[in-house]
Amino acid sequence: MERPHRSSPLGRDDARRPRRLRADGIRSLVSERSLSAADLIAPIFIDATTEQRQPIESMPGHERVPLKAAVPRVEEVLATGVEAVMLFGIPESKDERGSRAYAEDGVVQAAVRQVTAETDAYVITDVCLCEYTDHGHCGVVETDAHDDPELTVKNDESLDLLAKTAVSHAEAGADMVAPSASLDGMVGAIRQELDEAGFENCPIMSYAAKYESAFYGPFRDAADGAPAFGDRRHYQMDPANSREARREVELDVTEGADVLMVKPALPYLDIVAQVRRDHDHPVAAYNVSGEYAMVHAAGEKGWLDLEAVAQESLLSIKRAGADLILTYFAEDVAAAL
Repeated sequence: MERPHRSSPLGRDDARRPRRLRADGIRSLVSERSLSAADLIAPIFIDATTEQRQPIESMPGHERVPLKAAVPRVEEVLATGVEAVMLFGIPESKDERGSRAYAEDGVVQAAVRQVTAETDAYVITDVCLCEYTDHGHCGVVETDAHDDPELTVKNDESLDLLAKTAVSHAEAGADMVAPSASLDGMVGAIRQELDEAGFENCPIMSYAAKYESAFYGPFRDAADGAPAFGDRRHYQMDPANSREARREVELDVTEGADVLMVKPALPYLDIVAQVRRDHDHPVAAYNVSGEYAMVHAAGEKGWLDLEAVAQESLLSIKRAGADLILTYFAEDVAAAL
């Protein structure tokens, strides 16, 4: 007997039922992206001015740690399954040229020696001068810059200091250096100095598309790196621009960058996707302090499920095309995974 036909609002095209693949059991098998602890890099702040761990008020769950606690702090990260850390330093003193950034006995250099000797962590170092200069800019400034905020960083003179900093980190044992100063020719200058010093196998993760963003506020408190005058709009990118990001990233590729980073991440997922389409290099994204702080604040208010939103945020960054994510959620999300 012929079965009577039942009409359906969808018609008879079975391909119009995507819900079939959303059921438990099949859902995970057809998932297009996944997130793992191995995708994440955990930032760590090493503070040469303190003997005790200092909570960072605007970044709940994070601390500045003294040099003596560098290894225990990294071991805490490794225990969650995260394998890579990024070290940021707060020096014991500052000057106009950021000389503690490239000092042999600088805080990051000392921390790198300890961490690489006593742990299996993959150690990446932030290469910039803003935490080390008394004016808070990412390089040497014009002598009259205090009076004229249009005059900020001397580009080429600053490149020499960034290159010295990168070499000093490599000499201390850093596995990778990550220049973040947003200066023209930065990657090329560092690559040349690393090669000449015998560190041709030390990779560079460039902050290739770094925007002048309002999302950096908590980090500047954590690293004590806010500008004392002016701002960074003359060397960091305009948030309105995407074609400029393509040019900036291409320049870093030609200068020898090994990994291409976009910073911040969530407000710039279109840039992450653009870099992924244009290049076959590994792509990193920095899920910055402001992104972390706003999700945490909403979670503390009970307005959002903190763990679920953190995971969804990082998954969206992976979906946009990032291979690596530098994030303050690294430990919590890795532990949950």
